[in-house]
Amino acid sequence: MTTKLTLTMEGKVIDSAKEYARQKGKSLSDIVENYLKSISTHEITTEGLSPKVARLKGIIKLPEDFDYKKEIGIALVKKYR
Repeated sequence: MTTKLTLTMEGKVIDSAKEYARQKGKSLSDIVENYLKSISTHEITTEGLSPKVARLKGIIKLPEDFDYKKEIGIALVKKYR
């Protein structure tokens, strides 16, 4: 179920956030929702991690269409050729 939320913030922040959303091809609502999901689940998912691993989590930004299985396959072919 989708529910409306009203936020109050500086106009400059809103303008730059709208521009960012436009450049990413997403709605501002989607970006805010995904951010709130990420910070609310971050606490849950990092509880079982060691502090060193928790600090490293999210340090590498990969493209959305990144296929790690394909990349592993390519690396294995190069290694064993």
